[in-house]
Amino acid sequence: MSRALWIRRVALLCWVMAPLMGGCGRVLHGRASVVATPPAPQSTAASPGSLAAQARGLPDFTELVAQYGPAVVNISVIEKGHPEMADELGADDPLHDFLRRFGAPPNRDNQPPARGEGSGFIVASDGYILTNAHVVNDASVVSVRLTDRREFTAKVIGIDRRTDVAVIKIDGKNLPIVRIGDPTRLRPGEWVVAIGSPFGFDNSVTAGIVSATARSMDGQYTPFIQTDAAVNPGNSGGPLFNMAGEVVGINSQIYSRTGGFMGISFAIPIDMAIDVKDQLVKHGHVERGKMGVLVQDVGQQLADSFGLDRPRGAIVSQVETGGPAAQAGLRSGDIILSVDGRLIERSGQLSAYVSRVKPGEHVVVEFWRDRTLKKLTVAIVELKESHVASKDTDENQHDSKLGLSLRPLTPAEQRSTGLKSGLVVQDVRGPALEAGMRMGDVVLGLNGELVNSVDALTSLVAKAKGSVALLVSREGATIFIPIRIGG
Repeated sequence: MSRALWIRRVALLCWVMAPLMGGCGRVLHGRASVVATPPAPQSTAASPGSLAAQARGLPDFTELVAQYGPAVVNISVIEKGHPEMADELGADDPLHDFLRRFGAPPNRDNQPPARGEGSGFIVASDGYILTNAHVVNDASVVSVRLTDRREFTAKVIGIDRRTDVAVIKIDGKNLPIVRIGDPTRLRPGEWVVAIGSPFGFDNSVTAGIVSATARSMDGQYTPFIQTDAAVNPGNSGGPLFNMAGEVVGINSQIYSRTGGFMGISFAIPIDMAIDVKDQLVKHGHVERGKMGVLVQDVGQQLADSFGLDRPRGAIVSQVETGGPAAQAGLRSGDIILSVDGRLIERSGQLSAYVSRVKPGEHVVVEFWRDRTLKKLTVAIVELKESHVASKDTDENQHDSKLGLSLRPLTPAEQRSTGLKSGLVVQDVRGPALEAGMRMGDVVLGLNGELVNSVDALTSLVAKAKGSVALLVSREGATIFIPIRIGG
């Protein structure tokens, strides 16, 4: 074959293959780089980002944000000033002059009003807005800014600190609103979207997944939704959406060691918030039911101690004297497994359900006692606060199996704490130290039996195997602490 003929054939082959390869390639530093001809533009309603997300099988939030983002508002508050750090420092402190010059007033009389920001969302077209109680608490002026930059002065309709829910209202008509969803249908791993004003950046959108549901927090009975959607200061009070565009929660808290987002945020379930909203709008306050018990979660060691098949339910750590639970026959150490047929897996579920029962109604409680399933009916009354205190001093007797040094409460301590009997912890080591016992704790009982002497406690411990559950009064609360004591 002549050289000229060979060149013509190669040229013909390149001409045929060029449309298939998208152009000729060139080699850059030993790597083939193909320069492709850009595709012709197509007419479509979807955005390029939306198409790219769909092509990769990723969730697309654009329509959700476009439709419901306008119902999310920025909330600014002005409140009375608070004592600043500079006021607490002496004039010769090196920080005093620095803080005075950069924002901290030198005295309390000339303090500027404190300001804060948060988020909220419109739930009624005539201007009712849900947010967090801590956003508008003690505010003298509340301002609301919509996405179209209209601004309104809002009236605080009601605040409920227990659930951290507040209702405010602006004067408006035909305002954009959100749709309310069912948080009980949420499942861990499900995609969710948060919209709010972190650090004042209006209508910022973040996305993540549901990390857990019905998450209990110390000192609170709200069954929080835990997510990893980024939530920062200013997001408080904003909505948490599911993929159907429905609000399932109010972003309320973050868990952080720095003050910024660290991958864990918590939202108040929207069904609880709506119930609070309805009561605040109608009555100006929230009416809650109570049984008259303090409860806690059941771990493996507590389940073993009480002969329960697995960790579940809410164990009663304290029964209010003369309260409805006491009158019905519930005792400390009972493990509540269901109420009105609703299974109780964690203590937060019990508190959340009972709080929504109207005072005067009755509930059927199924519970575990003496390794037997029992049932009784409890009347619900209106929730009121009750506190128990505890105290410590010295002198001791020792229980080596537990690792505790204890002594009985003195008559003066009984009067000051309201406890009829108990053993004050003077020293902690061994199994008790590992379990988290502290000096100053007051031991009230073991495995459901009350104790009023160190000898009585030692006798019960001697008969026990594996784990025991100590009933302890600590800092105004009564809790169970499981201790593994071996064979």
